[in-house]
Formats: sequence, structure tokens, C-alpha cells
Amino acid sequence: MELRHLRYFRAVAEELHFGRAAERLHIAQPPLSQQIRQLERELQVTLLNRSTRSVELTAAGRVYLSRVVEILDAVDAAGEQARRTEQGVEGRLMIGCVGSATYSLLPALVRELRRMLPDVDVNVQGEMLAPAQVDALRAGEIDLGLLRPPVRHPDVAVEALRRERLLVALPTDHRLAGRESIDVADLADEEFISHAGQGRSRMQAELTALCAAAGFVPMVRHEAEETSTLVTLVAAGLGVAIVPEPTSGLDLAGVCYLPLVDPAFIDLVAAYRSPGPDPLVANVVRVLRTIV
Repeated sequence: MELRHLRYFRAVAEELHFGRAAERLHIAQPPLSQQIRQLERELQVTLLNRSTRSVELTAAGRVYLSRVVEILDAVDAAGEQARRTEQGVEGRLMIGCVGSATYSLLPALVRELRRMLPDVDVNVQGEMLAPAQVDALRAGEIDLGLLRPPVRHPDVAVEALRRERLLVALPTDHRLAGRESIDVADLADEEFISHAGQGRSRMQAELTALCAAAGFVPMVRHEAEETSTLVTLVAAGLGVAIVPEPTSGLDLAGVCYLPLVDPAFIDLVAAYRSPGPDPLVANVVRVLRTIV
């Protein structure tokens, strides 16, 4: 038995006329009659009562038709879903995201995806360090990463999204809070709150580099896994921090953000498994570009 036998039977059962069914199927009537008889022989069931004037479904034929319709509709739906998946407009997407992008870029992205790709099931894992995202991409645990470069792995490709200015996050009652901008050297005696990561955090590395260029090693007194926690510690007066500008969107009471005298920047990139991206990820990256 093949699917065409089911399609032939459905046409005859719905038309109750071999001639009209043959026209609907774009085949000749004699082969259609032969295929229906072949189906009945295989099933060992009479599906149709035929006479010179009419065609009627038997009781078995009516039962069989209801199941055939379900099967063919399911096959057609599966084919349509496969086509939409290949086009990148349907499917499941897991996104990994660094902290500051979680609060700034991600909400706008999810809203736009719901509008432009409503049949995509979007899931998010926020506050992921870049190395963790790279590992998750390679393992197939996430499909798209929003992270900080560099990414030095042949299995992962990246596309630049935007450059983000670095700011100093200070308690609002800090002695430097009234300035228009801050020189990194002015922070030499300050206690810092840093992104945690045992040397794997890109922001932690950026803090070390900025301070080294200013001639000192930062006194890191506290580390935070999540950007929101880091800013909360600043608000509590436990230290100062260097953060990407989108972090200021958290708008937490007790914290102010000031630019550096010598502006510094950090990049945000989209990352996906090489040699991709697959159609769904490619569509999402296009949406990302319209946002940034």
C-alpha cells in the first residue's frame, strides 16, 4: 500500500463518482478503478458498492475514510511544517545571552520575533559568559549566542552586532559621582566589583586591561555571576564597577553611570555553529540587525 492508494480512495469516496474523482486526480478512470480494487484486495475489505448508476461507501468504507482523511491531513501538515522549518519560519530556538544584552537587547528581540516569526518557539538562557555560550553552541544546547568576542573556535562563527561604550558604575553618594566623566587612573584606590568567571569573563579581562593601561592593578573585593547582582552591590556601596552602557538600562536606585575620559568600547556579536547559520538562525540574525 502506498499513499497514492489512500489519496485515490479519498477522492472517490468524497466524489462518489469515478469519473469526477479521476478528473480531480488528473488520471484516467480505468487505472483509478484498478487501484481501488487493488486496495480492497490488500485490505480484504469491500470499501465501495458500485453499480452502473452510483457509487456508495460501505460501512467499512465510511470507517476507513475517516481514518484515511486523518492520515492524509497529518501527512500534508508534516510536509508543510518541514517546508516552513527549512525556510526558517517555524521551529524551536534557544538563545544564550551575556548579562547586559539580557536587559537591553533581548526584550526587543523577543518582541520582534513574536511579530515577525510567530511560529518560532523562542527560549532564552540569560547571564551566560561567552566561554559557556561557545561550549553550549558546540554541544547543540543553544542555537544562537549573544556574547563578547573574541571567539577562537573553528566550530563557531560570529557576526558583529554593535559596539558598546564602557561606563563606570558608582554609588550615587560616591565622591566622584558629581563629575561629568572619570579617568580610569582616578579609580586606582577604589575597591572594584567585577564579573566573576575565574578569568573567563570578557568584562573581567577588560577591567584588568583598562586598569593596567592606567598603571595599576584593580582591587577586586567582590565578584558577581550576574550583572544585576553586580549593580546591586554597587548600589549598596560595596565598590565601583566597569560595565557596558546598556547596563544603565537597569535604572537601579543608588547607582549612577559616568563615561570615561578616554572612551573605551566592547563589542557584542551574534554567534552560531559553523558553517551555518541554518535558515532559522539566519532569519533571527536579520531581525537582530533591524533592532541594533
